[in-house]
Amino acid sequence: MKQPKIVVIGSLNMDIVTKTSRFPQAGETLTGEEVHFIPGGKGANQAVAAARLGAQTTMIGAVGNDAFGSTLLESLQVNNISVDKVKVIDEAATGVASVMLTSDDNMIIVVPGANALYLPSNIEQLESVIKDTDIVLLQLEIPIETVEAAAVLARKHNKLVILNPAPAQKLSPLLLNCVDVITPNRSELELLTGYDTSKGHLKEAMEALLAQGPKHVVTTLGEDGAAYKAFGKEMAALPSHRVPVVDTTGAGDAFNAGLAYALATGNELHQAIKFASQVSALAVTKFGAQEGMPTFEEVETFAASLC
Repeated sequence: MKQPKIVVIGSLNMDIVTKTSRFPQAGETLTGEEVHFIPGGKGANQAVAAARLGAQTTMIGAVGNDAFGSTLLESLQVNNISVDKVKVIDEAATGVASVMLTSDDNMIIVVPGANALYLPSNIEQLESVIKDTDIVLLQLEIPIETVEAAAVLARKHNKLVILNPAPAQKLSPLLLNCVDVITPNRSELELLTGYDTSKGHLKEAMEALLAQGPKHVVTTLGEDGAAYKAFGKEMAALPSHRVPVVDTTGAGDAFNAGLAYALATGNELHQAIKFASQVSALAVTKFGAQEGMPTFEEVETFAASLC
């Protein structure tokens, strides 16, 4: 099997993670348990996850010319990720995510920094990189115009485009019509379609999103697993895996990278979602979004234990 090639275009952040017993109420000050400075950003997290699974991975995005930026680039290189196309911007600081983490959930505030200055003009210089890949994996922590430009360029070269629509925001027809697989969670699906999935409208919401342009919708449902649907096909679902949870921060990023890897290696969507769910399950059993990303061998061992 040839090594799959995945280009990840998105954010690089330094995660400042504070562990606490519970989230504070408005106006309340709590004493935290621990603080950690951890390389993150949805784009970088997904790149690390893809690389650890075995993909030849290229990261595209921006950092500031500062200590956090240097640390993030080093972290990617340690994971054998190409960073030649990561732009270092002098006029902005590296992006930062402030993460509050309890035993079973997290809350995150992102300050984009250099991520916000990665513009469509930068994408125009990447045609040869995108032309040479199998899959382009996108998220929404860089300017939406840049995401659109990347999707259009990928579509020009008939590359499979996976869009993780997070953080949630409205999306243009231009972008949605370039997407092969879109992977919203419940809240993102509800924002994109207006349907309340808690009232039994999951199928209708997925159909409404398909009508906007994507070829496939894969909705992650947390402990309820995942559901998927193609236009004109019945909705199907896969269960989640029960594992001891240590840190949920990188779960969605692990899922998207696992999905991209499995599709790039020729799996059908059903099998790719099954693999992605296993990757995501393993990711939450370790602390740190990037440090928790499993290797392909770890996923194989976990899959065998489920039989």
